[in-house]
Amino acid sequence: MRRAIYPGSFDPVTNGHLDIIERGCKLFDEIIIAILINPEKRPFFTIEDRREILEEVLLGINRSTCTLRVDAFEGLLVHYAVAQKADAIVRGIRAISDYEYELQMALMNRRLEPSIETVFMMPAEKYSYVSSRLVKEVFQLGGRLSGLVPPLVEERMKQKMENG
Repeated sequence: MRRAIYPGSFDPVTNGHLDIIERGCKLFDEIIIAILINPEKRPFFTIEDRREILEEVLLGINRSTCTLRVDAFEGLLVHYAVAQKADAIVRGIRAISDYEYELQMALMNRRLEPSIETVFMMPAEKYSYVSSRLVKEVFQLGGRLSGLVPPLVEERMKQKMENG
């Protein structure tokens, strides 16, 4: 069985993330969508909210070719990957700037744990500019998110803003 870790903040999950997950199912038997717990950041959604949202939106992905699981982790990604008995780490790349950063991370991960491969995937062209940071910025400035995130995500963001 080929198992991959797809790590990220997923704050919020975007259609670009879902595109990578869906296409990753063609390459792996199982993908663990691993939410990074980073105490230094102030997230929009809690870890519990992100897990719940991810589990719900993943129901819309064809699971006939792979198993999807949502988890959270902190610390070194390669340590988590080894603990999960993963073969690979999946990373999405949208632009050259992503590549430079991700290459450094992949090379360090390889040095720390040579048995774990890193697989770079580009999102579909229509999501190539979408990031969680940009989605939050557009939302907070009153912009529409249709086509950038699943409807559930936009709905939950609106609820969060209304409820504080």
